Amino acid sequence: MKIERNFCKVIVSDKGKRQIQKGHPWVYESDLIEVENGYENGDLVDVVSLKGTYLGTGYINSHSKIRVRIISKNANDTFDDAFYERRLRYALEYRKTVMGEKDYQYCRLIFGEADSFPGLTVDRFGDILVTQTLSLGIEKVKDRIFPMLYRILKEDGQEIKGIYERNDVTIRKLEGLEENKGFYPLEGVELPKETKTKIVENGICYEVDFENGQKTGFFLDQKYNRLAISKIAKGKNVLDCFTHTGSFALNAAKGEAKHVHAVDVSELAIQTAKENAKLNHLEDTISFEVADVFDLLPNIKQNTYDFIILDPPAFTKSRKTVEHAKKGYKQINYRALKLLPRGGYLATCSCSHFMEDEKFVQMLKEAALEAGVSLRQIEARQQAPDHPILWNVPETDYLKFYIFQVI
Repeated sequence: MKIERNFCKVIVSDKGKRQIQKGHPWVYESDLIEVENGYENGDLVDVVSLKGTYLGTGYINSHSKIRVRIISKNANDTFDDAFYERRLRYALEYRKTVMGEKDYQYCRLIFGEADSFPGLTVDRFGDILVTQTLSLGIEKVKDRIFPMLYRILKEDGQEIKGIYERNDVTIRKLEGLEENKGFYPLEGVELPKETKTKIVENGICYEVDFENGQKTGFFLDQKYNRLAISKIAKGKNVLDCFTHTGSFALNAAKGEAKHVHAVDVSELAIQTAKENAKLNHLEDTISFEVADVFDLLPNIKQNTYDFIILDPPAFTKSRKTVEHAKKGYKQINYRALKLLPRGGYLATCSCSHFMEDEKFVQMLKEAALEAGVSLRQIEARQQAPDHPILWNVPETDYLKFYIFQVI
């Protein structure tokens, strides 16, 4: 039986209706026709078509260009504690299935819209959960969600010592939210004093600074891509560009590379990478350098390395700058291809959703043509499955990762 609702209604255009029916959960400001009065920002509202057909229910926020973030298309959902608990259990069970018991200890538990928790990220680093809340709707219900998540994990025998919020990101301002960070107060739980922890990924130990590290402290999405390059690195001289905390370099060294040279423009990143190398007793295999990769590559002698890894930060965070970003990607890939010998190997990637796979592939073809080489594809990969891709939500599909032999 259909449940009577007391939510305010939002009427959307035919364009907005089509987007929702295709499965996209966002209603943009430009698609609004009419909004009933009586709601507060962050409240749930019902979205309906011009003819009054129910399309979904989501969080509304007049501060955001994404005016409504839909969380359900079931007109009978009641959005009580049982609703959120079902969603959490579904997300956790998925990770246990696709990651396996060992990798479940260090993975992304909640990936925003892909888990129907819009704007919410939850990363697990062993007994510490690190969250980012980037939507007002989730901010208003986090006092229900976070203790519930803690309880479910504890009931499953998973030891969790604390939840740390990394809300020190400017994008929160677009939602009308303030920036902050710190441990979330869980009732009856003594808050940890340390803001660093250790994790193990692919048999490699890392120290994770979840208070000051980038994003939540560690990039979990490249987990299996790092493992893939370790299988190729044996006996090779490897150049790891944009090494950050040294994860690709460490995987290459563990894969018995002859030598690895790791480069990053950040002194703090290089210092952390050095510490991670020592932690894994790989400091004799890896050398480190603080340098701008764009300046470094043109000054390296050809054939110095027979395996180059390019894992740059996102060069673009909007459609307006995609063409500029493409030039940056092309420059470093061209330089790498010119340096490698015939038979050498290249691992290259982009972590920007806006740099779509078609554009990235076209860029690689242009770089190879100008470098006078051909690319033999070994693997085409994406983000790890704890960062699931919804085909009807292209924003969840962001990581492109290719491994080639240069011929």
